[in-house]
Amino acid sequence: MHNYQLEFIDLALEREALRFGRFTLKSGRESPYFFNAGLFSDGAAAAALGRCYAAALVASGVEYDMLFGPAYKGIPLATATVIALAQRYGRSVPYAFNRKEAKDHGEGGTIVGSPLKGRVVIVDDVISDGAAKREAIDLIRIAGAIPAAILLALDRQERGHGERSAVQEIQATLGVNCVSILTLGQLLEALENPADGRARVSAQQLTALKAYRAQFGAS
Repeated sequence: MHNYQLEFIDLALEREALRFGRFTLKSGRESPYFFNAGLFSDGAAAAALGRCYAAALVASGVEYDMLFGPAYKGIPLATATVIALAQRYGRSVPYAFNRKEAKDHGEGGTIVGSPLKGRVVIVDDVISDGAAKREAIDLIRIAGAIPAAILLALDRQERGHGERSAVQEIQATLGVNCVSILTLGQLLEALENPADGRARVSAQQLTALKAYRAQFGAS
């Protein structure tokens, strides 16, 4: 485990962005955990999260020219990441985001920020059904740019409609690599063997998480 992954777990638990219990997902499945990046909702949390995203991107070795944040959650996530890239790695990276509806006055259009060009990394929290990521990939390709990767906070590694996860489906059907700060497998590893000796979850919660992964985890 990298330090940025452990920092991300601690941050997610501290801000209750990662919670354990019984949650009904959009898919109808009952999950023993739930992740909500919207709860990283103050300056300190946003700064720490941006550092985790930036570290994951640098560690991945992906070559890129700019970042793109899909509306809405992707907007602050991309912003926090480019700030961290400038502060931590000395690289000032342009970024852009989209509006849900095109603006018919002023500068117009749906894209705000730097023009989409070169190799573009899409920054978001998770992939559920993949629809928002497909839309972002289409916007980038229509602009003549190249979707270099999708940068995520958490890869649930959970089956979609078939045997593959949403991340695997995106990679297979659209040819775009996905990079995550953390995968469910890595989360389990950290919860089972806390690096600092602290018990982050109860034995019951850990058992429920393992059982859920065994039932719904992608191959």
